[in-house]
Amino acid sequence: MPSMNTLLSLKDINVYINNEPILDNVSLSLNKGEILTLIGPNGSGKSTLVKVALGLLDAQQGTIYKAPKLKIGYVPQSIEIDETLPMTVRRFLSLHLNDLNKIKLALKKTGAENRLHASLQGLSGGEMRRVLLARALMSQPDLLILDEPTAGVDISGQEALYALIQQVRDEMGCGVLLVSHDLHIVMAATDKVVCLNKHLCCSGTPQDVSQAPEFAHLFGQNIANELAVYHHQHDHEHGIDGEICTHDHVKPRATQQDKNHG
Repeated sequence: MPSMNTLLSLKDINVYINNEPILDNVSLSLNKGEILTLIGPNGSGKSTLVKVALGLLDAQQGTIYKAPKLKIGYVPQSIEIDETLPMTVRRFLSLHLNDLNKIKLALKKTGAENRLHASLQGLSGGEMRRVLLARALMSQPDLLILDEPTAGVDISGQEALYALIQQVRDEMGCGVLLVSHDLHIVMAATDKVVCLNKHLCCSGTPQDVSQAPEFAHLFGQNIANELAVYHHQHDHEHGIDGEICTHDHVKPRATQQDKNHG
C-alpha cells in the first residue's frame, strides 16, 4: 500500500505497441519532496512511462496510484511555435491561466520575470525552459513532471536549471519526476534514479545506480568509471542565460564541473 507521503506509484506496468513490448513490469514510487529521475537510452520507454503517469496512455497491465486530488504540472520536451504568429510571454502564459498576478509570481519563481513582455520566438533555449516551467508552476502543482527539462540548453544553463528545479522543490515541497540524459549533471540534482531499458535495469540513489553492474552494461564501463557523483556548490548565482554572476564581495568557488568545462 502507498504511504501517506506517496504522490505517484506505478506497479508492474506493461505497455505493448503493435505487439512489441515497450515497458515490461516497470515499477516506481515517488514521494512528496523527492526528485526522481528516469534515465536510459533512446527507445528505453522513458517517454512512454511519463505518458502513463500523466494518463495520456493506458497500460495493458499494472496498477497506478495517484494521491487524492493530485495536481500535476507538466513541462514537455518541446513545443511547436508558429514563427509567423507573434506572441509575448504574457500572452502565452495567459492561455494557460489568465491571471496576471499568478503569471508574474510564476515567472519570478523561475527567474524570468523580466521576460513578461518579450517575444516568445525571441527567447533563448534557457529562457524558454524557464517560461515553460513557470507555466507548470502556475497551478501550484503537487507533482512536477519534466521531460528533458534542459533540452537545447548549454552546460552552464543546464546546471542553473537543475539548481532551479531543486529550489522549486525546496520552496513548494512538491515531488519532481524528471526524464534526462544529462548523466553527469543530473546525478547531483536528484534523490532517486530509475534506469530503464524497457524493463527496470536498476534503481536507487545516484551513488548506488552509478555503481550498479546493469548501469555499466547499459552505458559502458568507461562512463561508469568516469561518472563523478558530485554536488554542485552554489555559492554563486547564475543569470537567466546560465552565466555565473559574480559580486565584488563573493568569489565563486570552482567545482569539478566548472573545472571540466572552464
